[in-house]
Amino acid sequence: MKKVLPLFALVLAAGAGADGQEARWTDRAKQDREIVYFLLTPETHAFSLHHDYTEAKEGVDKYVNVVRKGSTVSKPSAVLLDTGEPLATETLKGDEIAKAKVDLGEEVRPDSEAVVVRFPAVGKGRSSRIRIAETYTDPKSYRLEGEELVFDRSFGRPRNAVVLPAGWYVTGCSIPATVSETPDGRIRLLFVNPRPDEIAVLIRARRRPPGSPR
Repeated sequence: MKKVLPLFALVLAAGAGADGQEARWTDRAKQDREIVYFLLTPETHAFSLHHDYTEAKEGVDKYVNVVRKGSTVSKPSAVLLDTGEPLATETLKGDEIAKAKVDLGEEVRPDSEAVVVRFPAVGKGRSSRIRIAETYTDPKSYRLEGEELVFDRSFGRPRNAVVLPAGWYVTGCSIPATVSETPDGRIRLLFVNPRPDEIAVLIRARRRPPGSPR
């Protein structure tokens, strides 16, 4: 009788076959986490977000989040989920990044900006799980066009959720999403991205008429 391997075993075998492929499978698995965007009123051009990050490399003691060009960041905070301990965060710009010897993975420019989260160095055979929250302001990505809210942003994570401001409903979306309602009546869109690249999400929404049901 022909032996049939479970799907999980087939995936592991496929990832270990060629040089570099095993690392690619591992990295993709580590990125399998959700980021949630909470849109504030569109007149502010601002949205808050939170996401989790797991670090398993021995000796690593910080997480660096490079701010996208055109965005500004405020109110960064972080917590070590293993203990509930709040972590130190700082926002660095331009020369401050170089002076702090923070590696952005790219050239540091005068307008470069990054949020740095510091945590106890990861021990051998251990890992740290961090939850990070920030607020971004980006008029290009989040704005009003007439009476419509427009949120236009690329997502690179496997799971990305967007929660509309209270009192708004979806009128259009460029990428398929699972639409649900939060306990407080806000509309939530969940995007699942199985691809290794980004998806360009464009959401349009309108205010509910006064007196309309949730």
